[in-house]
Amino acid sequence: MKVLVTGFEPFGGERINPSWEAVSRLPEEIEGAEIVKRRLPVTFRGVRELLPKLIVEERPDVVILTGQAGGRPNITVERVAINVMDSEMPDNEGFAPEDEPVFEGAPAAYFATLPIKAIVKALRKANIPAGISNTAGTYVCNAAMFTALHTIAVAGMETRAGFIHVPFSHEQALEKPRPSMALETIARAIEVAVRTSLEV
Repeated sequence: MKVLVTGFEPFGGERINPSWEAVSRLPEEIEGAEIVKRRLPVTFRGVRELLPKLIVEERPDVVILTGQAGGRPNITVERVAINVMDSEMPDNEGFAPEDEPVFEGAPAAYFATLPIKAIVKALRKANIPAGISNTAGTYVCNAAMFTALHTIAVAGMETRAGFIHVPFSHEQALEKPRPSMALETIARAIEVAVRTSLEV
């Protein structure tokens, strides 16, 4: 068994991105499954080019993408990705799309194939605040989730995939008060999500 887990580089003026900081702390193996950890660029072009190559080359059984959702107070497991790129804030390459599809001719949306309710239940059982989110937005996180699910569908793979948003880390909340979570807790949450995805 193999699990591909990704986090993002910093963006929006932040010095770190808690998604990658947490992913990088994961063990090399969970429940006997190899953990492949990769950092993604916060660029629409980058995720659409890199993720399909990663998925096809690694052929993981599970894909768990993670990203920062500043302002959210808990771990949020995304239900759906939509075929739209739309953002007033430019990505790390300066690109700010308006009402553009992630992929021309692709479906309007894909639902996560991870056991999202089981993951939330397991997180809460582990005393980690968590919930289901019904929107991954229209920025790079959504584009990454859509790209992964579209790649898997087109390739006819049975890989389960989805996206988990994490709050700011405590370090990021030092300069201005905002909802945050310890990196250790975020890493533990991602590990719980991996274990649950392998078990359910």
